[in-house]
Amino acid sequence: MNVTRLDEKEVLDRLDALAGLMADTVDGGASIGFLGPLDHAEATAWWKERAAGVAAGSLAIWAAHDVERVVGTVSLAFPDKPNSRHRAELVKLMVHRDARGRGLGRRLLTTAEEAAVAAGVTLLHLDTETDSPAEHLYTTAGWTRSGVIPDYAADPAGVLRPTTLYFKQLGAAAPTR
Repeated sequence: MNVTRLDEKEVLDRLDALAGLMADTVDGGASIGFLGPLDHAEATAWWKERAAGVAAGSLAIWAAHDVERVVGTVSLAFPDKPNSRHRAELVKLMVHRDARGRGLGRRLLTTAEEAAVAAGVTLLHLDTETDSPAEHLYTTAGWTRSGVIPDYAADPAGVLRPTTLYFKQLGAAAPTR
């Protein structure tokens, strides 16, 4: 299983595979911003819009792929404000349902954390559906739970769910982006 950082062209070249992963993740019940069932064309359009952020440097995307397909992703979203260059948001950590339970989520999380340190990021933050399986990953990886917001987002079935906010402080390097 390879994990690689995607450039703009690679995002565009892998639109179909990225959309397939996203649809599988939503169909599996993960609350990642979409209602189910997720239309493949909608997922493809969403990923296509991300390519510009990758080109601009405001978004970094890593994909895990086996021989045949993309089976996981993680991204870092970098703020555009001068007073925020020390932080980034961890977004769209996804693992295909049939690739779970093998440490891929942790590997993707570690990849993003190490890349953040290399970029001079000293603070990461994220939100995830409260009581989701992802919470175990974040707490065991040293993330700090900072609070819960009720009725934050609808899950794939359309039911409003709370979200839990997490952060992780990293090494104290100067921002280099």
